[in-house]
Amino acid sequence: MSTTVSVQIIGEHPKASALAAESLGWFALVEQTCTRFDAHSELMQLCAAEPVPTVVSPLLFELLRLARSVADASHGAFDPTVGARVHQLGFDRPWRGGPALPAPIAEHDISWRDVELEESTSSVLLRRPLLLDLGAIAKGFAIDLAARTLASVAHACINAGGDLWCRGLNAKGEPWRTGIVHPRDEKNRLATLQVRANEFAICTSGDYARRTARGHHLVDPRAHGGSAALCQSVTVVAPQAAIADALATAAFVLGPREGANLLTSQGVDGCLVDAHGDVHLVHGWGMSEWDLAAR
Repeated sequence: MSTTVSVQIIGEHPKASALAAESLGWFALVEQTCTRFDAHSELMQLCAAEPVPTVVSPLLFELLRLARSVADASHGAFDPTVGARVHQLGFDRPWRGGPALPAPIAEHDISWRDVELEESTSSVLLRRPLLLDLGAIAKGFAIDLAARTLASVAHACINAGGDLWCRGLNAKGEPWRTGIVHPRDEKNRLATLQVRANEFAICTSGDYARRTARGHHLVDPRAHGGSAALCQSVTVVAPQAAIADALATAAFVLGPREGANLLTSQGVDGCLVDAHGDVHLVHGWGMSEWDLAAR
């Protein structure tokens, strides 16, 4: 996933090393299954299939089900069918480097509604030629799978490129505290966050992490493929990382007002930094304490 992943297990556990290794393995499996940078991945095989129902693995089916659910809730602000548009912005090769991929077919008016799921058979029908991109939810999904591996661990943290899942207490026996990066000054914090829950996830979408000469990687599906411009960053706090990951992208696209409404309706907490640098806090879950004085 072109990022650093770490697993921290606090305290003694007889299987700590094995559990950490097993949890890290989920990231490799999700990437192998869902990357659009490998023609042999299950995701790309699905995109290349004939327009008939195709049986997919439980992992890919559940990921697509979650993606469609967030697309529906956000009225298309989050959309897993933006692969061709992201490619056109210059994200046409793995972030760690390599040759550019061939340009995909770029049909107009494609949306998440062109992805049909049949739960009884775990099959997927792509009604039109399209390129799926699950980058806005796959990392969070991998974090959740890794967290399940640590079910017997009372205190732990998974950090995947700054997206977090935490349980219990940190190594000092205190609640986990997280610094939120300033989107225009990455060496400094925008805020410090503490969550009043035994288990939670924190995910951030920002326009500063990955850019090309044509824009950043957070596409507005409603704007014919251009980069979303209403926010600088959005951080979401939720019980699960996949939901936090996807909703952070959706709220980023929607902007501070509609994005805040979405997060509230979905029962999660959030911190939205709009295009002018103003901060908007959301308390849909009501479990987060934001210290903005840390700016």
